[in-house]
Order: sequence, then C-alpha cells, then structure tokens
Amino acid sequence: MRFPSPLISGRLLRRYQRFLVDVELDDGEVVTAHTANTGAMRDCSTPGLRVWLSRSENPRRKYPLTLEIVETREGVAVGVNTARANALVEEALGDGCIDSLKGYRHIRREVRYGAERSRVDLLLEQGPAPDCYVEVKNVTWVDGCGVARFPDAPTTRGLRHLRELQRMVERGFRAGVFFCIQRDDARAMAPADDVDPAYARAMERAVVAGVEVWACAAQVSPEAITLQRRVPVHLAGPDAPCTDRRRSWRR
Repeated sequence: MRFPSPLISGRLLRRYQRFLVDVELDDGEVVTAHTANTGAMRDCSTPGLRVWLSRSENPRRKYPLTLEIVETREGVAVGVNTARANALVEEALGDGCIDSLKGYRHIRREVRYGAERSRVDLLLEQGPAPDCYVEVKNVTWVDGCGVARFPDAPTTRGLRHLRELQRMVERGFRAGVFFCIQRDDARAMAPADDVDPAYARAMERAVVAGVEVWACAAQVSPEAITLQRRVPVHLAGPDAPCTDRRRSWRR
C-alpha cells in the first residue's frame, strides 16, 4: 500500500483525549492531528519521537492531518493508523502471502454476521474451501523479546469477535483472526495475557474450537507499508517468559 501523497514529518509533542496528538513539524509549526488508534500505543506515544502525518482533502474534517507512522526510540518505523489494516491484509491476500487462504475469488468487506450483530472485516468467498470470515487486528506493540503482542489494552470488542468467529466455525464455515503487525522487527506473535488475560483465554478456546490465526509483519516507510513476512503465532500461559512460549500453532 503506497501513500497517495508525501507524508509530513515532525516530532511528537503529546497524545491526549485518546484520538489527538500535537506534533511539531520540521518547519517549527505546531499542529493537532487525529490518531486512528484506540489502543495504548505502547512505545509509540513518547514525546520527542519522530512521526509522519498524512493530510486529508476532505473539507469537513476538523483535523485534516492523521498520524500514520511513529519511529520508536530503537529506530523502528511503526504504522499506527489502525484504519489501514484491512486494506493491508486484503492486499497481502491478493499477493498470496497465506497459502491456506489462496484461491478465493471474491472478498467482501464489512459484512454483517453473527448473533451479536457484528461486522466481519473480510469475508472470503468462492474458494477451494468453505467461505472464510476474517477479523483483522492491527498490532503495533513488540515486547523486549521481539514478540508482537495483542491487545495492548483490554478489549471487550476483541472478545466479542472471538465468540462470533467460534460460532461461524460451529456452523461449518472457516473463520480466523489475522494479526496485521505494522512493523518489521517481530519474530513471533502472541496474545498479551498480562494485559488482557480474558482475551488470551478466549483466544485459546477459539483455536481449540477450530478458529484459525495468521500473522504477518510489515515493512514500513514514509512511502509505503507492505505486509511481507509471515511470523509464527504462540500461545502461552501468564507465567511463561517471553523467550519460552512453547505452545504454538500455525495455519
């Protein structure tokens, strides 16, 4: 996914009210930008970090600038705009990055489904296997052991999605969670059981029931973001150290 126009660079001053950031641009101007990310943005919200913004041409927007990329203290570029995740995954599926998801001829977006009135991010149809319901989760946090973690804050929405996916599997469909890791330094993916143990337990139950899980890491730059590398996904209990996540699955 290439950005349609050049991004604007600056330094992060602060994040506040969940969806707003103040940024000092390279020319010294201070602007307020929208942040399309509901998570804690661990390691990506420290004042002083280098950031890149996109500009919307929509005249109705109160804040025309959007935070797109943050460079961590370690120099890792991270795509923090959650609204990009679905398009990144759809592009990756079109490129055949997940062998088990090849061959579907049609992708529908934001399709209503489930007992709890949800919308699935992507519905893959007309393929070599039953239709596949795919929930996309944007991941920006990588821990000190190189493991991408989700969620970075408790998520009731994520729990609902796991329940819905499990029901679809019980009905004979395929269903899964696609972790879109918008950075290139992750060596593995795991649920953040220390942040949201309920989500980690629900993930384990869902996988046992047949829900599939995939994860890909992205190359991120101010010019483009591309999912290009598959990473293994691991399950571990709350006492397992990050260097020893023995229970794993790959699809």
